[in-house]
Amino acid sequence: MKVEGDVCADPIWCNQCYCNLDIEEIPISLDLKSELMKWIGKYGEWIDWDKDEIVPDGIKLEEEHNKQGLILTKQVQKELGGQYEVSFSPSTFARIRANEK
Repeated sequence: MKVEGDVCADPIWCNQCYCNLDIEEIPISLDLKSELMKWIGKYGEWIDWDKDEIVPDGIKLEEEHNKQGLILTKQVQKELGGQYEVSFSPSTFARIRANEK
């Protein structure tokens, strides 16, 4: 499994087939599910969707989102124990866009 942010998707994905998994089916605590959904709800705050570019301080916003995602990934791994290997896929949109300029 992997934790990854995306628009209109749950934050848990299959790391083999890349399918988006229903978070309700993942055997983790309700508190952690709630935290993951809050985190995914903030996905893309660094993107100006109308202009397809980053907002001011977008790199910082994306970095903070990625830091929180890594923390949540570790919590998911801990709650799942050895059942699954859980990785984190950070967002790179802001950094890529900044390097294009």
